[in-house]
Amino acid sequence: MVRFDCRDSGAAARFDELTATAVRQIAENEPGTLIYATSAVDEEPLARVFYEVYRDRAAFETHENAEHVRRFHELKDPLLTATRVEFLTPGPGLQR
Repeated sequence: MVRFDCRDSGAAARFDELTATAVRQIAENEPGTLIYATSAVDEEPLARVFYEVYRDRAAFETHENAEHVRRFHELKDPLLTATRVEFLTPGPGLQR
């Protein structure tokens, strides 16, 4: 899970454009990326959260090293004031 905080509304709009492009490229090129869900945060218009699930560690490494992902990072970083990455270990849950 990753949280991004954008600098201002203009940066948030550009971040959303970059995200839409990146998601398309991930869907087309990364079969090991099982979930790549992006969300805006209610009542925090400058915050975005990504929830990502990979088939395995190798799929995550493939994702991180993909040219389209490296380009996304390069273009989005100047738009942000903070990034918070958390690696999760699954616990009890429900999936339908």
